[in-house]
Parts: sequence; structure tokens; C-alpha cells
Amino acid sequence: MTGLAALTVTRGGGHAGPMSSSDRLHFEKLPWLKLTVLGAALVAGAVIILRGVNPAELVAEAMALIRAAGPVAFFAAMAVTPAAGAPMGAFSLTVGEAFGDRFTMTGVTALSMAMVAANLALTYWLARYALRPVLMNLVTRYGYKVPSVTKENALSVALVVRLTPGPPFFFQNYVLALAETPFRLYMIVSWLGVLPWTVAAVLMGRGILNGNFSLIMTATGMAVVAAVIVRYLRKKYAKRPDQS
Repeated sequence: MTGLAALTVTRGGGHAGPMSSSDRLHFEKLPWLKLTVLGAALVAGAVIILRGVNPAELVAEAMALIRAAGPVAFFAAMAVTPAAGAPMGAFSLTVGEAFGDRFTMTGVTALSMAMVAANLALTYWLARYALRPVLMNLVTRYGYKVPSVTKENALSVALVVRLTPGPPFFFQNYVLALAETPFRLYMIVSWLGVLPWTVAAVLMGRGILNGNFSLIMTATGMAVVAAVIVRYLRKKYAKRPDQS
């Protein structure tokens, strides 16, 4: 049972009983999309290896292209393209190796979190105002329901959406914006929620691409602690419909 299935809100915005099965946000559909993408990536990787291409050389060439494009283009893309579905993790995993020597790891981590904030603001504006009719039709077309947000349940809704496993980051942004979550609350909960994962990804990417075992272990520890906290919060806020 996903957390969103337990939200005690109605489509009309009032505080009522648990959602009916027809009103629930069935986020469990989304992992199949992730699995499909992952499977395609694994097949593509296997084909590349079988064709005798050295993966290390491909990575080196990719990093060289990123550095040649420059930090302005990289961070601008990090702020904008995830709104269209580009994985934020792809930027987080490469930024340390690409620009860590130039800006220090602390610097690239801070810049990454600033770009995450910019992306959060952009997706909120797109879903709340610029593209609201289009996105609302798209969400309902695929059988999803946008949770109703009131002053009383806004924090709980934001936390449950962020803590529900499966949905991509940009999809969570759009759902919260379409639900008219207050902007300040949306920014604070979303930014803090993604903070440990982004920092861990920046360190992990640098560690893997640079062969730094210490960074890999630090990133792994951060991810484990974040996972434990998320698990605790999910149990606290994502109650089952039959619970009070």
C-alpha cells in the first residue's frame, strides 16, 4: 500500500475519510517504467561491451565533452532539463568528477543544490500556471489522481508524495504543484528531501569515477542513513486507510 493511498482527503478539498480505490494515486505503476528504462540501458551496455568498446574510454570521452561544454552549460542544463524528465541523478553523479577540481567538492555540491532549487521552482511554475491544463489532462489520462491539499493536510501530503517510492523526481514535483501545495512548503520539503540523496550522489560519482574508495564509503553511509530516516517518516505519515 503506498502512502498516497492513505491520505484522508477528498477531491473537493474537504477533510473526509480515506480515499476510495478510484481516488488513489497508484504510483506503483511507475516502477515498471523505471524497470523498462533500466533494462534498455543494460541491453545497450551489453551490446557496447560485446562490440569491443572499452566502457572506461567512453566515460573518459563523456567527461571530456562535459568539461568542454563548460560549467555554465552543465549547471543550466541541470536546472532546466529535469523538468522535461531528464534524470537529476545523471548530473549529480558526474558533476564531482567534471568540475570538482575546478570548484572543489564543496563548491560543486553547493552549486548542485542551488540548481535543484531552481529546478523545483521551474517545475512548480510550469505545473501550477504555464502548463497546468496540459499536465492535468496527462495525469488523469494515465489514471492518476491529484491529491487535494488544504492548510491542515499540506505538510502531510507533501511528505507522503516525497516519501512514496517509485515516482520520478519531476513527477513528484508536478503532482505537488498541480495539487496547489503552498510554494514555500513545497520548496522547503522538496529541497530538504532531496538534499541527502544529491550530496551522496555527488560524492559517489566522484568516488567511482576517480577510484576514491573513501568517498564511495562516505556516500554509501549517507545513503543508508537517509534511507533509514525515510523509512521512519514513511511509517509515520503513510498510514493505511484502516488506521486512525
